[in-house]
Amino acid sequence: MKSAVSFLGAFVALVRLAASEAVVGKADGFAYGVTGGGNASPDYPADITELKSMLTDNVPRVIVLKKTYDFTQSEGTIVGNVCLSWGAGHSCQQIIQKDCGDTPSMMAKWWKAPTIPIDVASHKTILGVGNKGVIRGKGLRFTNGATNIIVQNIQIADLNNKYVWGGDAIGFTNSSKIWIDHVTTHNPGRQHYVFGFEPSTGITLSNNFINGNSTYSTSCDNYHYWNFEMVGTDDQITLKNNYMYRTAGRAPALSGGTLLHAVNNVWSDNGGHVLEGGDTKARGIFEGNVFTDINSMIADYAGRLFGTPAGSESKCKSALGRNCQTNSYKQASGSLNAYTDTSFFGDFAGLHIAGAVSASEAASSVPKNAGAGIIDVSV
Repeated sequence: MKSAVSFLGAFVALVRLAASEAVVGKADGFAYGVTGGGNASPDYPADITELKSMLTDNVPRVIVLKKTYDFTQSEGTIVGNVCLSWGAGHSCQQIIQKDCGDTPSMMAKWWKAPTIPIDVASHKTILGVGNKGVIRGKGLRFTNGATNIIVQNIQIADLNNKYVWGGDAIGFTNSSKIWIDHVTTHNPGRQHYVFGFEPSTGITLSNNFINGNSTYSTSCDNYHYWNFEMVGTDDQITLKNNYMYRTAGRAPALSGGTLLHAVNNVWSDNGGHVLEGGDTKARGIFEGNVFTDINSMIADYAGRLFGTPAGSESKCKSALGRNCQTNSYKQASGSLNAYTDTSFFGDFAGLHIAGAVSASEAASSVPKNAGAGIIDVSV
């Protein structure tokens, strides 16, 4: 009997091992070396209360999501004033704001939970299984010195998308060594990704799907305007292999003192503009990216930029240790070719630099491989 019990225990342990989940791949770019929850035994939160507790405690964890965690109605509603800044049409976003000046306004009701993100603690891995790992009605934020975090293969969606200031999907301020990979964001009230003023360093955003096809928008045409707000005083961000679809602006808003390496991303069907930013300290290298069906490349940009025009590829060696890849523009109004500033290339010293493929290769591979549900985390 004892041997049978031992055998049964061993069998159960093997089944658990076979059914476990693990991070796929490693972070490229500035978040290189991040380990998240490491080898911690997987945790499977039963409900939103347990999920929030696991995300915010001081225990290194691998948190596995196999279902939808819907926070939307969990904290009740807020009633307040909204401005009809972009019109009163049924598809127009409204902005939560007390004083609308001469702009028409009205009273409205929205969910409270999406307006308050979960502040994720250090040393966490958040891992979705298949396309089942979904967080609705609550965003994630990395702040207060949070470090060493991996988020892979999940969806974050539906954060009061009718209302600007209704909720951000993913936020950073005063954080470091964070890798967001194969994440789908959809229907935030405001930003898909937002960086606050306090520096966030060692950040890699890779293989993510920014789905800007929204019921409500500032242009009242279902193109989401609020996508990447980068205003940190000294942020370091690698943006690689991401797919930006049906956006209208801030894609990104490259501002503050941000250092950005944008490589092999695909922008498709942009109804407004891609790049903006009013700060002279912002810096970015754009290489190997694809811009397809773009209404306008740039609204207004005051920072320094290297857009890799043809013939300038070798200039990147001092910054990246290799030649850059040229960008591709298809049915795009404008380009980044006029931006050839290399004065900030020394700022990349000591950082891990993401690899690159040609823009043509990115055009075929990125859209079909970006977002949640694409990779298999089961081992």
